[in-house]
Amino acid sequence: MEQPDLIEALKQLAQIDLFAEIRKGDSFVGRPFYLDFDRLRLMSNDKWKQNVGGVPAGAFLLALYAGEDGVDEAILLRVLRPTKLPTDDDMVMAMVDHYKESPRDEEGNRLDSYTRAEFQFSGLECRVIGTFYRIGDAIKFAGDLDNFYAPHNYRVVKPTGKVLEYIVNFREDGIPGGKGDERIGKVRYSSSLRHHEGDEVPVYVSALDFLGKRTALFGMTRTGKSNSVKKIIQATDGISNSGVKIKDETVRPVGQIIFDINGEYANANQQDDGTAIFDQYKNDVTRYSVLDKPGFKVMKLNFHQSIAAGHGLLASLLDDDTSDYTKAFCAIDWSEPDPTDKSATIRFARKQAVYQACLHRAGFSNRGQQIKFKSNQTIMGSGIAGLDVDPSNGLTPDEAVAWFTAAWEHYEDPDGPFQKLKKERKGRDWADEDTQTLMRFLTRRRKPGGAPSETGYRKLIKHRGLHTATVDKPFEDEIVEILRDGKIVIMDLSQGDPEVQQTYTRRVSRRIFNEAMQRFIDNEPMNFIQMYFEEAHNLFPRKDEKDLTDIYNRLAKEGQKLRIGLCYATQEVSSISSSILKNTQNWFVSHLNNRDELRELDKYYDFEDFTDSLRRTIDKGFIRLKTDSNTFIVPIQVDQFKVKGA
Repeated sequence: MEQPDLIEALKQLAQIDLFAEIRKGDSFVGRPFYLDFDRLRLMSNDKWKQNVGGVPAGAFLLALYAGEDGVDEAILLRVLRPTKLPTDDDMVMAMVDHYKESPRDEEGNRLDSYTRAEFQFSGLECRVIGTFYRIGDAIKFAGDLDNFYAPHNYRVVKPTGKVLEYIVNFREDGIPGGKGDERIGKVRYSSSLRHHEGDEVPVYVSALDFLGKRTALFGMTRTGKSNSVKKIIQATDGISNSGVKIKDETVRPVGQIIFDINGEYANANQQDDGTAIFDQYKNDVTRYSVLDKPGFKVMKLNFHQSIAAGHGLLASLLDDDTSDYTKAFCAIDWSEPDPTDKSATIRFARKQAVYQACLHRAGFSNRGQQIKFKSNQTIMGSGIAGLDVDPSNGLTPDEAVAWFTAAWEHYEDPDGPFQKLKKERKGRDWADEDTQTLMRFLTRRRKPGGAPSETGYRKLIKHRGLHTATVDKPFEDEIVEILRDGKIVIMDLSQGDPEVQQTYTRRVSRRIFNEAMQRFIDNEPMNFIQMYFEEAHNLFPRKDEKDLTDIYNRLAKEGQKLRIGLCYATQEVSSISSSILKNTQNWFVSHLNNRDELRELDKYYDFEDFTDSLRRTIDKGFIRLKTDSNTFIVPIQVDQFKVKGA
């Protein structure tokens, strides 16, 4: 449905009189015999249930108040399970006696009409979800009961057609109907579709429910999580440049970034033919990859140009290394010195020079550019081979390696130039602690003059594929600029190992968060940025993670004020930090085959009502949906994402 048609359809839906529509239909299901603030139990009959096309678990029912005239009130119910009627014991005894009389009669030994009618009655237990009621001309919904009457004052019906469409699309402010609304799917109660032919009821979502919010998608592989993500992206794109306002402020073009672990958003594939996000938004999508390939920007750094960014990436990749010198290497501070402090500036240049020598030794090419730093007349006049040149005139990378190797070899010679300078400067070393760490890393020698005994710079060799000599700007800075322009970024991480995937994802996430925080502090205007994480259990902190400074925990807790939305998909509810789960407003849940995962899910909203069906039903796209502006969960079949115009 095109956007103008969708808006018009929702406007027409909003104009119907719910209670008048209910009275038109003949959808009687039964009569209550018990009612409290949380539960309703009703008596139904096989004929009544057949007339309404069945009453499956999870189905919505309405208990209509049938007391005094002029009271428009309906209690919204969800069918949970059968319940026992007071007469059930007698019915069972009568059935047993009947079966005993004719246990093998294939004709069923037809019952008399009175007994057959009695046997058709059964009980249903329902959860009370809330109340639809009228105030003036407006229809409202409350997520509870403020009062209830004796059960005989109600009759229970099954909503269908426009009535059901009205119920499942009702939001805090009524029926949605504006730019950013998108059809997400249709109501579906059960895996069996026997009773659903020709009775399609559409369900809509609004992009406003996702902007700056946390959205979770849980389910086994191939149950429709990625398809749902694509529908959310589609709805979010629909709100960009639409003129929609939030609290009198026009929504700026929304930036969206997808951390594509499996490559299904950036590339077409046979399983999801024609549904790659790139195919939908070719003019607005920038694709990045860890490898050089056509149509993608390479997600690499020039480690020689972006010293701090490159070192930060290496430090994150070496984070699990416990050796003391590697920890010291990772802890090097690249804060720029005060340019008026000449001494600090000279020492900083030395540190950069030896770091670049390490990079060169590990195979990080700098296209032969010279390395410059200041030495000292005492050092140059020492007669030590390699140190007798003036590095301020520029050294080749190989010459820089030789210079610092010679420097570390003779650094502690009692009569050498470095110890002479230390005495002249009253104990102050020529090389600060960071520079000494780097010379150790370069030469693989624990102590000056010793034999190479450590891995040193060789630890960097396996990461040299992340370096390119042709890029001057860090890719994460470029990504932030694209997102601020309201465009879509897809980071194709499918060809990176798990360590690289985690490092790149965490690095870009932190850059987006820090940039947004700085804008927030400076009170600068900013657009919404939506972040999508596939296979989140491989990226996010574990359930028992207590570090609230972790970037993903911070995004969950602080992202909303920074206008950063978080959408994550995973097979494991139990793998996600409770800090993230507790701050999640939107839930898309499909098949989960594990009781432990379902027990985790039961803690949130009223997902306990769907525990059994979630474990049994494996249909792709059969989702239990809870959005931020909707008070209750709606079971739906998500529409297949299709490229518009295809």
